[in-house]
Amino acid sequence: MGTTNEARWEAALQNHSPRKVQKWAAMAGAACTLFGREGYTRASVDAVAAAAGVSTRTLYNHFPGGKAELFRTVVTWTSAEVKDAQLACLASVLPPGRPPHPDNLERDLTALAEGFADLLTRYADHFALVRHIHAEADHVPPEVLRSWQEAGPIPVTAALTEAFQALHDESLLDAHGDPALAAAHFVALTSQTLTLRTHYGVLPLPEEDARRLLGGGVAAFLRAYRAG
Repeated sequence: MGTTNEARWEAALQNHSPRKVQKWAAMAGAACTLFGREGYTRASVDAVAAAAGVSTRTLYNHFPGGKAELFRTVVTWTSAEVKDAQLACLASVLPPGRPPHPDNLERDLTALAEGFADLLTRYADHFALVRHIHAEADHVPPEVLRSWQEAGPIPVTAALTEAFQALHDESLLDAHGDPALAAAHFVALTSQTLTLRTHYGVLPLPEEDARRLLGGGVAAFLRAYRAG
């Protein structure tokens, strides 16, 4: 699972003065809001500094790499938050070593899909950033894209793959020799579909429609991957 943001925050407070850490947090928070609203290309360092109530010089003192470093910091921080929430949801619904009863498999996978989907609203600022990452991928520095993937999507995909391999080993799923692909199909049919339908949570669906979409995605997944 790696280091959590809470642990990183505690380490920062141990190594720096509270005032410096709070100023850093204010600038990162302003950057998150501004990047989420304007996107990477249109947002400027001057605008972030103004929103945080600091001078541009102060901002560069904390983030010498300018806009690219700011964006990478915000994206990796929020990605780690969402990753921690996703891994907690996965561990709660499909705890390691405690496979569900076959009769409860669809129920539990639906709970997992709904748990992942609920994060769209809990972490709206993060998904606003992700929306801009996809829209502006050709303008975002490659190292920023790599940092985002390493902070969130890659470890979550690995954990989901491991969980689906465990379901395969318990003869609950037939992963057809590729649990990573099974995990990708599960996400594509459930939370990813809802993400696209709602434009990354900007235009939420009525709860009944969202649940029907997620339940239908799980049912479609199980038609392809249920064992036996």
